[in-house]
Amino acid sequence: MSRALSPSSGRPYGLARVCRIWRVARASVYRQRQPQTDRRRRGPVGPLSDPVLTTEIRAVLAASPFHGEGHRKVWARLRLKGIRTSLRRVLRLMREHDLLAPSRMGAPRGPRNHDGTIIPATIDTLWGTDMTTAWTGEGQAAVFVAVDHYSAECVGIHASRQATRFEALEPLRQGVREHFGGFSKGIASGLSIRHDHGSQYMSRAFQDELRFLGIESSPAFVQAPEGNGCAERFIRTLKENLLWVRSFETIEELRQALLTFRETYNSTWLIARHGFQTPKAVRHNQLPSAALAA
Repeated sequence: MSRALSPSSGRPYGLARVCRIWRVARASVYRQRQPQTDRRRRGPVGPLSDPVLTTEIRAVLAASPFHGEGHRKVWARLRLKGIRTSLRRVLRLMREHDLLAPSRMGAPRGPRNHDGTIIPATIDTLWGTDMTTAWTGEGQAAVFVAVDHYSAECVGIHASRQATRFEALEPLRQGVREHFGGFSKGIASGLSIRHDHGSQYMSRAFQDELRFLGIESSPAFVQAPEGNGCAERFIRTLKENLLWVRSFETIEELRQALLTFRETYNSTWLIARHGFQTPKAVRHNQLPSAALAA
């Protein structure tokens, strides 16, 4: 079309005018005109060919106890097996073979109330707690969790028939007993609890128990769920790997499965911001420095 002659001027229309009228980028036209070349990354591809590495990636995904792990964690697990390759190559192969974790694109948001960080400098400084639900043969059950914001460790988890303020305290009691060595007045001094504005967490019974243990209440901003993002992210992992893939006849069966999942998660889930260490390893590495600081 760009070489066609104008009947009025007798001159070619030109590529620029045609692209402007058709609203097509000239760069796209030039790129299509050029012969297709091999665009693979230059340099050595490593000791494994693409088919062999793809087989190893499938083996890692099959051996993992979790669903929906992304290419970064697959790359980290390959390194633990002694297979050294680039992160971009793992991403490319997982994309080509439809092995990437499913994800959802959220709607664009306006200005946020919370623009800071929710990750503290050490463990047992800030815990997040939240609630979700699951279906059993006995009906709907409430699932309460508590997560350490630094290590992403699940410090407590509980299921009950009723979502009361007293049941909401159970994950915190589990964590205080295990990580503070008991349950008494002021024993968890220095710890803050991040929670939303649910009726369980704003109740007098919940707040009174926090004060008894020496814990500071830290409610998230209204309409800013990212303030409780650590607990929210753990709940997503919990749903994708347990609540949405298994069925439970009784609430007690669900509760036992949650406790088992907590141990599996803390021992094998990889945290990218900590160099792909497990939550238990992050806590273990923090304990000496915490003891010296005390």
